[in-house]
Amino acid sequence: MSKTAHIIYITIMTIIVVIVSLTFIYIGTSYYNTSIEERFYHSAHKLLKPSGILGHGIGIGGSLFMIIGISSYMLRKRLRYLSRLGILKHWLEFHIFLCTLGPIMVLFHTAFKFGGIVAISFWSMVAVFLSGVIGRFIYIQIPRSIEGRELSLSEISGLKNDIGDILKSDYNLDNESYTIITESIKKKVEIINSNTFIRFINKYFEDKRNLRIVKSVLKQNKLSKRESRKIIRLVENEISINRRIDRLTTMQNLFKYWHVAHLPFALIMLIIMIIHIGITILFGYKWIF
Repeated sequence: MSKTAHIIYITIMTIIVVIVSLTFIYIGTSYYNTSIEERFYHSAHKLLKPSGILGHGIGIGGSLFMIIGISSYMLRKRLRYLSRLGILKHWLEFHIFLCTLGPIMVLFHTAFKFGGIVAISFWSMVAVFLSGVIGRFIYIQIPRSIEGRELSLSEISGLKNDIGDILKSDYNLDNESYTIITESIKKKVEIINSNTFIRFINKYFEDKRNLRIVKSVLKQNKLSKRESRKIIRLVENEISINRRIDRLTTMQNLFKYWHVAHLPFALIMLIIMIIHIGITILFGYKWIF
């Protein structure tokens, strides 16, 4: 999939989620704002109640989207013969799309009325959704190949340029400027303390400060704007790779802990959803079938 096609792919999925959400809000705002006791007399009650034609239908659709989203991504990750079927990153994005659209539809299916054992499933679904957002943040912090495969420390280090040799051979810099620039991009050995977040924040501002120093040094040298921009891009690339190396182990550990929270809630949600569907069918709520 080309870069343009990927942008279109993401845009279409985003538009679908937005349109579906706005449509249900537009159709049901009056009904959902009515008190539970008075909804029976509302003109949209037969349509939007959980067992109504639309309300029941979006519950079925939302449940199917979540089941498809979860199962397709899990199968793609675990079955070797599916490994060549598309890029894992795109499967993850499709998983996120269905597991965002599905909960939104289930939310409107409930008509914002929660109770009984279904409430456990609903709040488990909310927990899965929120943990999925956190998981996505952690996922994108872990350096990966274009196919979505997690890069090892040696692979990330291999992305680094020998910037010292490049500066010596391609650019006319004085010794002091050369030293300042090479020192600014060296990966410093840090003691890992318990407050990882503060360490990352401090590193971010330190990198910004070093980049300003490099820009200031380049102004003092007789370089063209084009040469200065090339050097700045090299420095930014080295800083970016150093950040990736810094956060690799931390994010890998966080991802392991994240699975401990995400998977149990997903299983609870699915089990209670199946029980809910079984009881619904048992009591004769078969939608349009």
